[in-house]
Amino acid sequence: MPGFPATPDDQPLAPPERLASLTEREREVMTLAAHGRSDTEIASALFVSPLTVRHHIQHAMTKLDARDRTQLVVIAYQNGLVAPRPAPGS
Repeated sequence: MPGFPATPDDQPLAPPERLASLTEREREVMTLAAHGRSDTEIASALFVSPLTVRHHIQHAMTKLDARDRTQLVVIAYQNGLVAPRPAPGS
């Protein structure tokens, strides 16, 4: 795509050692976000406010140099925090 730098598919957006900078809660929130949970759903599951969830997401994005929540989810998959589910019927 013009205007976007090419990134090799085998190179993770954030190397695994960068994940070590995350707190346990930031990692937990990142994992739940990668499973498609909304801020409200994550907040309910962790007994915190949605604003607190947004803070954890923002801190994780900053530490991992993710430009948005989608990129944070990609980093979670690349680093094995979550794994793709098998397609239905397979």
